Amino acid sequence: MSDENSLLSHLLELRSRILKALLSVLLVFLCLAYFAQDLYQLLARPLLEALPDNSSMIATDVASPFFAPFKLTLVLSFFIAIPYVLYQVWAFVAPGLYKKEKRLVAPLLFSSTLLFYTGMAFAYFVVFPLAFAFFTSVAPEGVTVSTDINSYLDFVLKLFFAFGISFEIPIAIILLCWTGATDANSLRAKRPYIIVGAFVVGMLLTPPDVISQSLLAVPMWLLFEVGVMLGSLYARRNERSSDLNIHE
Repeated sequence: MSDENSLLSHLLELRSRILKALLSVLLVFLCLAYFAQDLYQLLARPLLEALPDNSSMIATDVASPFFAPFKLTLVLSFFIAIPYVLYQVWAFVAPGLYKKEKRLVAPLLFSSTLLFYTGMAFAYFVVFPLAFAFFTSVAPEGVTVSTDINSYLDFVLKLFFAFGISFEIPIAIILLCWTGATDANSLRAKRPYIIVGAFVVGMLLTPPDVISQSLLAVPMWLLFEVGVMLGSLYARRNERSSDLNIHE
């Protein structure tokens, strides 16, 4: 009976945490909804600046001018609420972690959020201007470049997710080293395959142009190197802690 009560209490707490996370996203969305049109205009700026003179974006669906900005606002609300959402995850799992695990997980949650935001910022400020300038420059003569606002939104959200997730590579490597699934030396030995894999992922997740693929693949490779270095430092720290515990 006590086990059933314990399971029920955990399920109730999980429901409470999920509801709090959803409410945080909703609250941010309500705060940003008034600025939905401005937010979409800000998102479209890299493309609009790359378009030829007298060109503009178009809406092929009647409701697109209304729904596209609100769709962007909803996704942006989730991005902004990620720290609080991760805090709810942390609050749920923390009681079941050891003190040593808590010291590792808390910084990783903060770092993963920061890296995700960094990946999105890199996509917006670096990748978008270069990619859109390339696309508009290779348009055949006599073809007017006019992008549908829904298609553009889906395109940039895909890139945001791709770069945001790709920038989590150091966190993934640290976790793999922490769980013992691999170690820094094994990852270094696989470096050539990792580099090739980074360019394959860049080819699959970005538009079919060398610029976008390279702008995703090269940071992934560099982040892999950072992750290997941090994983190696963490392994050495664990070895020292184990030696101290043995001597004690």
